[in-house]
Amino acid sequence: MSESRVIMTVTDGVADVRFNRPDKLNALDEAQFRAIAATIAEIEARRDIRCVLLSGAGRAFSVGVDLDSLASAPALRDLMPRTCGEANLFQQCAWGWRTLPVPVIAAVHGYAFGAGCQMMLGADIRFCAPDAELSVMEMRWGLVPDVAGIALLRGLVREDRLREIIFSGRRYQGAEAADIGLVTHVAADPYAEAMAMARIIAAFSPHAMRAAKRLLNLPWETSNAAMLLAESREQEVLLASENHAEAVRAARDKRAPTFKD
Repeated sequence: MSESRVIMTVTDGVADVRFNRPDKLNALDEAQFRAIAATIAEIEARRDIRCVLLSGAGRAFSVGVDLDSLASAPALRDLMPRTCGEANLFQQCAWGWRTLPVPVIAAVHGYAFGAGCQMMLGADIRFCAPDAELSVMEMRWGLVPDVAGIALLRGLVREDRLREIIFSGRRYQGAEAADIGLVTHVAADPYAEAMAMARIIAAFSPHAMRAAKRLLNLPWETSNAAMLLAESREQEVLLASENHAEAVRAARDKRAPTFKD
């Protein structure tokens, strides 16, 4: 991980991840994409992280792709190789947050445009400031959103809204973004609210939280029968776990539980 481009600190199970190119409003060049993908890989490999908070340093979450610097990037010459599981490098920087085994929360201020907006969409829960501006604006450049944006938006917004968001390339601010499903909550201080939520999540059993995310990440086309069976499989393991026993003991003793990672 390049600390000059992405800063991550872990405290009490919460990974505080900050995009750190404030002089460019966290615009994404190839080095930034690689640093983000490396951060996702590090989080996936660690057991001490229970929740992730995403934010941007400076005046914006991210204004999206740095078109000038990426014009000659070697990785753009062939987008077809799946270098990160199902995704290419660029898609992984949004899709990777959704597929992490732990919950991810985004705190958005300023701007989240293009690829920056799509990275935000990879978060499970999204807070934004009332005056934040969000846009999937690839159509303005004669392109389609290809940083996993369509795959992520399909489960978040109504289909006609999805088409409007992509076809129009228009900007949405806080209240309207929440109304159509681009964000979960509007908050005067999105970072503080997101951190409060992250701490709540990190205090629960990490095994139960990971099981819940596995279930929620099952494809939309999963049949009811398969979903019910998956619930039972996860619950059977959790019922026999030490963390479940600790939760019961803590409730009985009227104390905070101490869970194992």
